[in-house]
Amino acid sequence: MKRKYLVAAICVAAALASGACSASVSVGDKQVPADKVAAQMSSQLAATVGRAPDDVTCPEGLDAEVGATVVCALTDQGTEYDVTGTVTSVDGDNVKFDVQVADTPN
Repeated sequence: MKRKYLVAAICVAAALASGACSASVSVGDKQVPADKVAAQMSSQLAATVGRAPDDVTCPEGLDAEVGATVVCALTDQGTEYDVTGTVTSVDGDNVKFDVQVADTPN
């Protein structure tokens, strides 16, 4: 029972934080590698709700252009949610993106 509340807390907190969390990473080849996107998503969600999800996995990198998106899989306590990263700004090699967790599990 406690597990479901924690997953719900992650989703609610992520949704309430200005509609999303925000992350920032440096890139060298105009794409944020999938592992860096996943790590930043996990870090931002941990900062929002007090702990990281069990796992975040991204199928591909995130293009370093405003509006680009990638849908990753967030797993916590055995439940999986889509989590979307959307680029909000690019300043040289610094890419900022919002993180939005889906309202319902997969």
